[in-house]
Amino acid sequence: MSVVTEQPRYNFRAAAAVGFIVGVVDILIAARFLGKLLGASSQSAFVHFIYQLSGVLVAPFTGIFGDTGTKTNTFESASLVAIVVYAVIGWGLVVLIRIVTAPKGTKPE
Repeated sequence: MSVVTEQPRYNFRAAAAVGFIVGVVDILIAARFLGKLLGASSQSAFVHFIYQLSGVLVAPFTGIFGDTGTKTNTFESASLVAIVVYAVIGWGLVVLIRIVTAPKGTKPE
């Protein structure tokens, strides 16, 4: 009796890698959003690290909507926009990977 292995219909590892990277980016930005909203002190090394790392990712979206809140507690709308945009870009990349790497004549799942 022979064993039949089913060929993957697309590059699962590439799609999973994109999903992982987008997940890490979104978690960093969400941590920034919560830190700003709850008034986390940027004097803390960990909070400063999160703000520095995520600041580069949020910078393109700064100024789209105004930030609201007090001096310590800020509702940073740019973070929410960044989370949505990066999630949509990640979804698009995964779909593109599935389309490009699927064998001819098969339907990517």
